[in-house]
Amino acid sequence: VQLVESGGGLVQAGDSLKLSCAASGLTFSNYDMGWFRQAPGKERALVARISRWSDTLTYYVDSVKGRFSISRDNAENTVYLQMNSLKPEDTAVYYCAASRGLDFTTPQYWGQGTLVTVSS
Repeated sequence: VQLVESGGGLVQAGDSLKLSCAASGLTFSNYDMGWFRQAPGKERALVARISRWSDTLTYYVDSVKGRFSISRDNAENTVYLQMNSLKPEDTAVYYCAASRGLDFTTPQYWGQGTLVTVSS
C-alpha cells in the first residue's frame, strides 16, 4: 500500500493550496480517508476526514472549519485537501491517512507527508 502526498509548498498568509494524496495497493472505496498535520514541536493531529460511505460525511477540526475542504475521487483513488485563507499557524507537515476503523484514531496506512509553510 502506498499513499503519496503532493501539493505542499511555501505560500503567504491568505493564499490557497490544494494537497493531493494518491493511493495504491488498497481498495480505496473501503477506507475512510483523512489528513493529519504535525507542526514543529507538536504532536500529529487530525485536520479533516471523509467517510467511505458518503462524500458528505466529513469532519474538520475547529481551527480549519470554513477554510479547508476535504474531498475524494474514488475513480482516481485520490483524496484532496483544499486549503484557503491560510494562516502561519497552518504551517506543518501534512500527512494523508487511510482507515478501516470507525473513529480514525489509528489509521492503517500513512503517507510520507508534504510540508506546508505559510509566511506572514
